[in-house]
Amino acid sequence: MKKEIYISKGVGETRIAVKENGKLAELHVDKQSQVKTVGNIYKGIVENVIPGMQAAFVNIGQDVNAFLPFSEISDSELIVETNKKTQNSKEVGVLLQPGQEIMVQVIKEPFDKKGARVTTDLSIAGRFIVLVPKSKYIGVSKKMRDKFERRRLKKIAMEIKKPGLGMILRTVAEGKTDSQIENDYKMLIKKYNDLLNKAEKNKAPKLVHNDLKVTSSVLRDLISEKVEKIIVDSTEDYKRIQKMVKEDALNIGDALEHYRKREPLFKASGIDNTMMKLLRKKAWLKSGAYLIIERTEAMVVVDVNSGKFVGKKGHEENSLKINLEAAKEICAQLRLRHLSGLVLIDFIDMVKPENRKKVFLEMKKELRKDRAKVAVAEISEFGVLEMTRERTGLSIIDSLTECCEVCNGTGRIISRDTLLTRIDYWLRDYKKQNRDLRLKLYLHPELSDYLKKEKTRDYIRLMWKNFIYLKVVNDNTMYKNQFRFTKMSDSKDITHEIGTWKGHN
Repeated sequence: MKKEIYISKGVGETRIAVKENGKLAELHVDKQSQVKTVGNIYKGIVENVIPGMQAAFVNIGQDVNAFLPFSEISDSELIVETNKKTQNSKEVGVLLQPGQEIMVQVIKEPFDKKGARVTTDLSIAGRFIVLVPKSKYIGVSKKMRDKFERRRLKKIAMEIKKPGLGMILRTVAEGKTDSQIENDYKMLIKKYNDLLNKAEKNKAPKLVHNDLKVTSSVLRDLISEKVEKIIVDSTEDYKRIQKMVKEDALNIGDALEHYRKREPLFKASGIDNTMMKLLRKKAWLKSGAYLIIERTEAMVVVDVNSGKFVGKKGHEENSLKINLEAAKEICAQLRLRHLSGLVLIDFIDMVKPENRKKVFLEMKKELRKDRAKVAVAEISEFGVLEMTRERTGLSIIDSLTECCEVCNGTGRIISRDTLLTRIDYWLRDYKKQNRDLRLKLYLHPELSDYLKKEKTRDYIRLMWKNFIYLKVVNDNTMYKNQFRFTKMSDSKDITHEIGTWKGHN
């Protein structure tokens, strides 16, 4: 599989895109204004324990207490079995008391008004190894198929493993030398000891281990010899990747490229256009059929529609053809949009059980490409497939948009940081066509204050980067997702006179 990575650093966000065989497969947005907490380890305080919910709430220093299900408590000394039984399993009791200090790790970001989901089963991810301090086992990634390589890696792990500490060897460990794996293990041991010392010296609630930011974690997980192209438009990220390649002794040849052209990287590569389509509910298939993707509070619902498709065979055969195509695209859309939790897919009805089986197996095959944990059930007689997908971060919609105050949260507009990226794009297009370098930028007062007070460095960078003097003007007539440009010499609106921005709303 031909894999390419594109990394673009904007004014308010860094975007990472992964192409597989020329098609966009993954998209990540690392926003300066959003703090990633998944992977962070905290010394928390138990606020209350609710046996009826089989959960506890833990104060980790955030606005909303973290949610700790009893099923996520791995410490055997804290668990007490009861005689009560639920439909599927035994209820458990825990030896937790309000005010008790406990080490927890975030496994799901806080969402809406819900606090973060946490676990006591701590893990620290490295380049080739995941350290699991409270376990004793040695595991190897299930995605590694070669049994001889699995055996070799297990042998290395057994030689370097310290008593009482478990580890999982990641897929990227395949083919790595003894010394590379050992060095990664030593680094993880040091991180673990550092967080224990920090926890001992500080009162709860306290962050004791800060996991990597989105950009760094994606680079850690994706960059390998198998990547054919890595294109970066930031000097900082380019040097960081060079260092990573050198430290890990990766043989990537000429794959790493520093993009220096004036046209934005994501725009030049066509990624920006595809990215904006991800904000729509409708996703078209090549056959003319389409998907409707709706996200609700409880689940994600996907509806498969025949649309413009005109088949030449009977209903059953036509339905099978559309559903097989839809299965591939649904798996791709879930990855791209970062949709997670319970997912219900309403396929076009098929009478024959063997056809429903074919679609199910196609889903399973495509889901193997997904780095997130997934579980999928067979299609019911009603044509509905149920699956779950692990949530490790914000969806693309949540990353690129924010709640619209005008419609009381029922709609969404692009975020402030994404709007600043668009302004940057506009200035680059303008610079290519014009020599008048003194402009006025009209913004909603709230956005204007945000740029001048909170984003002062980025404001200066916008001017310096494009060699343009920019005066920001408050405009109460502007919406929060709009901007307007005029020349200093007159008040004529030139926003829509610039190349690709003609007619752009």
